[in-house]
Amino acid sequence: MRRLLVLRPEPGASATAERARALGLTTVVAPLFEIEPLAWDAPEAGGFDGLLLTSANAVRHSGEGLQELRGLPVYAVGESTAEAAREEGFSIAATGDGGVDRLLGSIEQDLKLLHLCGEDRRDVVEAGHRIANVPVYRARPLDSPDLGAAEGAVALIHSPRAGRRFAELMPERGSTTIAAISRAAAEAVGRGWAAVESASEPNDDALLALAARLCDKPAPK
Repeated sequence: MRRLLVLRPEPGASATAERARALGLTTVVAPLFEIEPLAWDAPEAGGFDGLLLTSANAVRHSGEGLQELRGLPVYAVGESTAEAAREEGFSIAATGDGGVDRLLGSIEQDLKLLHLCGEDRRDVVEAGHRIANVPVYRARPLDSPDLGAAEGAVALIHSPRAGRRFAELMPERGSTTIAAISRAAAEAVGRGWAAVESASEPNDDALLALAARLCDKPAPK
């Protein structure tokens, strides 16, 4: 069985690795980025109908400003993000498991939502809602991530930015297979890999199911 390379930042990397090992996968953690908080000012909570959270990092790194928004119901992409919000005292109005677009399409229309997000992101624009995007954290590229385990491995790509960064760091890539969380993340890695496949749904469950299947295939010679 081929080893699995987890490239997302901590603490998500360790959480994904733990789940992968529970599936019987030999797993190596090698984050490409480190999460850092950004300075920001919390807007008046009364101007919004809810808080949109697309990453648990927004909860972990929002600082004191997050508490000023505690009265807002949370619309979370993913159970881990919802759980992080619960731990901070928020009530969860809805939790999606298929990406932000599907979540927004499933909830009441014409809501004004405050989206706490990362500095590098796709701005959420949805015709049925009014969304204000406020960056509260950044993912800083690490200068020299240890990618010695990449040869012959299956690499997990959790975002288009991670795909581009991994491609920059891997000039020799013919023995490495890519398991990407979305089609956009798969396209970002470019060409020259042993294989590139994207998960059936943009979530960790689907990504790890794909990874397990790919790890079970022999590495290319």
